[in-house]
Amino acid sequence: MRHVIALDVGGTGMKAALVGAGGELLHRARRATGRERGPDAVVDGILDFAAELRAYGVEQLGAPALAAGVAVPGIVDEEHGVAAYAANLGWRDVPLRALLTDRLGGAPVALGHDVRTGGLAEGRIGAGQGTDRYLFVALGTGIAGAIGIAGRVEAGAHGFAGEIGHVVVRPGGTPCPCGQRGCLERYASAAAVSEAWAAVTGHPEADAADCARAVDADDPKAREVWQHAVDTLADGLTTALTLLDPRTLIIGGGLAEAGETLFTPLREAVRSRITFQKSPTIVPAALGDTAGCLGAGLLAWDLLDKTDGTEATS
Repeated sequence: MRHVIALDVGGTGMKAALVGAGGELLHRARRATGRERGPDAVVDGILDFAAELRAYGVEQLGAPALAAGVAVPGIVDEEHGVAAYAANLGWRDVPLRALLTDRLGGAPVALGHDVRTGGLAEGRIGAGQGTDRYLFVALGTGIAGAIGIAGRVEAGAHGFAGEIGHVVVRPGGTPCPCGQRGCLERYASAAAVSEAWAAVTGHPEADAADCARAVDADDPKAREVWQHAVDTLADGLTTALTLLDPRTLIIGGGLAEAGETLFTPLREAVRSRITFQKSPTIVPAALGDTAGCLGAGLLAWDLLDKTDGTEATS
């Protein structure tokens, strides 16, 4: 059966699938990255996992995978297939595409940025399906985005497109690890809300989910923390709307799990800031933590389509 390998590498774990030509998930698996053993161990783990998936395809589906798609965090040079940098995995300039192609017996490999890859899946088969222009924003430990245009995701000239978390919304504000001050993700990410709520309550383990529950219980302190994050997020999104004019805004990540506790005030905050801009539809992401893996499968099939087209015209 025709299939591809889809692999989504996160900070602590890897999700993988064998994906059929119609997008069906033929096999799924998970494993830890082993990052505590260092970056070389992480790379070895990815290669071993991919080889096991290939072997499973041969044994259970009667053929090896035709291609592979891999989504990784950090800075990614998609054109050259290099995982340039990832702070949470500790690697630099890993030629991951070449290493995987060699381990997979010469099968073509597509390498993508994790959030852009997840955004690709949300746009094609998730919350943005059928939308020609969308912006996917993931509110997690940080904030990152994916700019969707006519069924593809724009990576930018240097692979940095969509980094909305590092738009400065509070000039001279809280220092960010990126070197700037006042970045959006320092105020409106799940991590930022957790940090603010822990400071208010005096409980170091308190997190954004706890804050959302307190908002639902009408706790005034929680409402203040939450509204501050919502207002800051709306400022950043309004800047994005002005620049990109998306038809749909897809919001995912941990903070979006609060549902209408987030979306109701966020829609109102964005509407109140818009002047000449067209108001987008603001919707929650639909694919959850499977988005990266599904997107990696799409990358692999796209790569095969591109190869077939090249062969057909050569």
